Amino acid sequence: MSLGIKKGDKVFVLAGKDKGKTGRVSYVYPKKMRALVEGINMMKKHLKKSQQNPQGGIATRETTIHLSNLSLLCPVSGKPARLKMLAAADGSKQRLSSKNKAVIG
Repeated sequence: MSLGIKKGDKVFVLAGKDKGKTGRVSYVYPKKMRALVEGINMMKKHLKKSQQNPQGGIATRETTIHLSNLSLLCPVSGKPARLKMLAAADGSKQRLSSKNKAVIG
């Protein structure tokens, strides 16, 4: 199954607590169908006391979000877009925005 979302893409969050936000994909886990997006799905992690962190504390980190909750942003309109895969003449695949027919990435 083609995921359509790759590292470095700008995405729009369709569902969840960060609905309506945008971010850049920093990593994709294809087997789990999840992606790590900058600034999206932040969780708090409690840190134990250590030499690097003598006080302990609470750190905020990004966690993965399911790919079904993400949509690519069209480079032309800047709005969420559905994807079409197009085979070019040389045999390579291209990702197109279905509304604007703009090539993504």
